[in-house]
Amino acid sequence: MIDLYSWPTPNGIKVSIALEEMELPYTFHPINIGRGEQFQPDFLQKSPNNRIPAILDNDTGISVFESGAILMYLAEKSGKFLPTELAARFEVLQWLFWQMGGIGPMCGQAHHFRQYAPETVPYAIERYTREVGRLYGVLDRRLADRDFVAGDYSIADMAIFPWIAPYEAQGQTLADFPNVARWFEAVAARPGVQRGRSVGSELRKPLDPDAKKVLFSQGPGGPPKP
Repeated sequence: MIDLYSWPTPNGIKVSIALEEMELPYTFHPINIGRGEQFQPDFLQKSPNNRIPAILDNDTGISVFESGAILMYLAEKSGKFLPTELAARFEVLQWLFWQMGGIGPMCGQAHHFRQYAPETVPYAIERYTREVGRLYGVLDRRLADRDFVAGDYSIADMAIFPWIAPYEAQGQTLADFPNVARWFEAVAARPGVQRGRSVGSELRKPLDPDAKKVLFSQGPGGPPKP
C-alpha cells in the first residue's frame, strides 16, 4: 500500500494518474497547500521542499518527493510504462525531464501572471504565454508521427497531460496544435487517467486572499505569519 500526500494540482494529478494506470493500491492524504499544510513537520519529513506530491511506500519503507522521481519510482515498482531497453527508456526519460524542467514551470508562470498576480504585468503575461505556445509547438511536432510522446504510452505522457489540461488558462487553444489535440483526447479517454484526475477534485476551490498569501509570499521561513 502506498500513501499519497497530495493536492489536485497538475503535479499532484500526474501521480494519482500513474497510481491508477499502474493499478497500485494507495491511500490519498490531502495536503491543503492553500492553508499551509505543506509546512507541517510531518509532511516536511517526506518532502523537505514543502511541495506536493510525496509518497510513502509501506511495502519498502521508501519515501519519495518530486513528482518526476515519484513517477520513475512507481514505474520501477510496477514494471509498467517505463521501458527497460536503454534507448526506449531514455526516450521516455528525456520527455519526462522536458516536462519537469520546461513546460511545467513555464505553464506555472503563465498561470500565475495571467490569473493570480496581484497586479497586471503585461511583459510577464506576454513572455510566458509566448513561451508556453513555443513549448506546445515542440510537443505538436513531436506528436506528428507517433501516438504518444515516446512511441508507446508512458510516464512521460502522464507527466505532460495535466499541464496541458488547463490550456485555456495559459492563453492557448488546441485548435492551433492539432497533434496535441489528438493526443490530448486519446489520453483523456483512458479510464485510469479519468480516475486519477478525479482524486481530490472536489477539494479544489478558487484561491482566496489567504491562500494566495500562503502560496505566493513564501520566503526562507515559509509564508508570512498572520
